[in-house]
Amino acid sequence: MLTLQFLDHVALRVRDIHRSAEWYEEILGLQRLHPKEWGPFPIFMVAGQTGIALFPTQSKNAPLPPPGDWVRGHHYAFRVDEENFERAKAHLSAQGVEWTFQDHYYFHSIYFNDPDGHQLELTVQMRKL
Repeated sequence: MLTLQFLDHVALRVRDIHRSAEWYEEILGLQRLHPKEWGPFPIFMVAGQTGIALFPTQSKNAPLPPPGDWVRGHHYAFRVDEENFERAKAHLSAQGVEWTFQDHYYFHSIYFNDPDGHQLELTVQMRKL
């Protein structure tokens, strides 16, 4: 039986890779990782042991990985603690990012979109399962 450790990263296609990297730095506080050996992309945005790999939707400088069907995910969730959950609501509002709240009984979540329309979620556990 295979044992997974954690979700390492999610790969997203974005219209402006540098603008998106700045957005993820400013809004979610992710750290940019972009070794020169990788070439122009991906730009990897990390927090702890998880991250987002940003790829351009089009490139004139380098070949893109094969697109397959490019099925877009529904949303991407990051777990935060209660203090950071409350802080995130104020931070998103101050940055002009619209968000919605949902009470999932065991978890509370806020949902918002990045500049390319990818839906993101910040979630906090409120009760033991």
